[in-house]
Amino acid sequence: MATDNSFDVVSKVDIQEVRNAIDQATKEVNARFDLKNTHSEIKLEGDETIQLASSDEYKLEAVTEILQQKLVKRGISLKSLEFGKIEPASGSSVRQKVTLRQGIASEKAKEIVRVIKDSKKKAQASIQGDTVRISGKDRDTLQEVIALLKSHDFGIDMQFTNYRSN
Repeated sequence: MATDNSFDVVSKVDIQEVRNAIDQATKEVNARFDLKNTHSEIKLEGDETIQLASSDEYKLEAVTEILQQKLVKRGISLKSLEFGKIEPASGSSVRQKVTLRQGIASEKAKEIVRVIKDSKKKAQASIQGDTVRISGKDRDTLQEVIALLKSHDFGIDMQFTNYRSN
């Protein structure tokens, strides 16, 4: 029997790196002269929501930019962030929720499977919860599938893990 090779396509965010980025961004916000006394803050709520707050929309935009820079430096893709709308808070301050996207949504997973099927490569894709498992007989074919998926923009951050060759 021929051996099967496989790998998983996942979309995960390293929460510890997010915490580190938030700590660095908070230090920079507190040190910046233009953001002094603006009551700007960045908080991680649970493992999937970041709460941003500041005295006005302009300052909130600056805080958001600082956070994005720190996340990128730590290797977190901005595609895994989903920004909520800016809401008024107490006084004249504003706040915004940023949701961290974990896992591949079912419609995105179906889109990934369709792209692989349309490419006519000899690989099978199956959806397993919030991951997509791709298997094939030839390692080179799987490498081609990875290159194909990297060239497509699905609007999510993808990692290729659990590479197995039996």
